[in-house]
Amino acid sequence: MEQSVKDQVAIVTGSAQGIGRAIALRLAQDGMDVVVADYREEGAKRVAEEIQALGRRSLALAVDVTRAEDRQRLFETTLTTLGRFDALVNNAAIQRVAMPLDVTEEHWDAVMNVNAKAVYFCCELALRHMLSQHSGRIVNMASLAGKAASTPQHPVYNVSKAAVIAMTKTFALTYAAEGVRVNAVCPGIIETPMQDVVDREFASVTGKTPLQIRNERVGRVPMGRIGEADDVASVVSFLIGPDSRYMTGQSINVTGGMITY
Repeated sequence: MEQSVKDQVAIVTGSAQGIGRAIALRLAQDGMDVVVADYREEGAKRVAEEIQALGRRSLALAVDVTRAEDRQRLFETTLTTLGRFDALVNNAAIQRVAMPLDVTEEHWDAVMNVNAKAVYFCCELALRHMLSQHSGRIVNMASLAGKAASTPQHPVYNVSKAAVIAMTKTFALTYAAEGVRVNAVCPGIIETPMQDVVDREFASVTGKTPLQIRNERVGRVPMGRIGEADDVASVVSFLIGPDSRYMTGQSINVTGGMITY
């Protein structure tokens, strides 16, 4: 039987804003101490202060997840400073707009290095510690784009999120008997700063306004509204917590009904 998450330690990457911030705050509300890891150091510090105001320990670390030395420092500093490590949420990600035949190798590498490669090797570092203690949970942030080509203007993003789902299944299958659970969450259209960027980029290539782009996208959501970061954070909280103890290798949709498989 898995224990309560109270006083356990979680790392959340890309947590200076948006979904990552909501996840970090929700895990703190659940009783966890949280490492806020983000390349935006000032934003990470602000979120860490919010967590401390909730009465939990928090550590803000400036981390570029594409750099092996930064990833190593993230895990080493967590253990040295907070004394334990129980959960990882791989949330850091980027998007770029381009039609499939306009993708360059630089575009491919930039997106895949953050969204797929960094996730894989953060999982690797986390698993080495979790396997030694025979416990731990990893939640990888995928996307509805990993299950369906969300738009033709996001070809590499779509590929990267499909890769996240595949690695989640592989790690989960390999280590299911070792006390470690690995799951993914697939958000749809969520109100975040990244979503604002996507709307503006789509507007620039279509001649429409960002508001028109937003309304068209929300119009495809069966529930009729854009999601909130807390909608995603609630599902992550469940997957980190003991109520999901018989779940691993799953990719849970948080899409307002846009994806049903």
